[in-house]
Amino acid sequence: MAEFMLKDYLEKNNIKDIYVDSFAVSREEIGNTIYPSAKACLIEHNVKIYQHRAKQITQADYDYFDELYYMDNSNLHYLNRLLVDKNHKLQKLLDKDVADPWYSGNFEETYKDLVEGINLILNKRS
Repeated sequence: MAEFMLKDYLEKNNIKDIYVDSFAVSREEIGNTIYPSAKACLIEHNVKIYQHRAKQITQADYDYFDELYYMDNSNLHYLNRLLVDKNHKLQKLLDKDVADPWYSGNFEETYKDLVEGINLILNKRS
């Protein structure tokens, strides 16, 4: 959801100097497209749906990107097993965990958390 929301914002505001991607920390969803309930929530908020297939993060991805945001402490645990954060690029999106709709089914709560986090990212740039 966060990838699509940020890409949509950048496109609507003609910001072209930011490249956005998303990665999994586990292998369960590798190759899958966006979850139908997440897609429905984004469509309800007029967020463009982009081409996407889930992929697991690698050290090469870490090396490529300037900033990497994770959603919750569980993500950080897995990131630390997969990557060496030698340049301290890993940042939690919010001070709290982003609501995980996989367990709660509440995609709207996740959407609101992501709006807050994306605004924080964009405000750091201005």
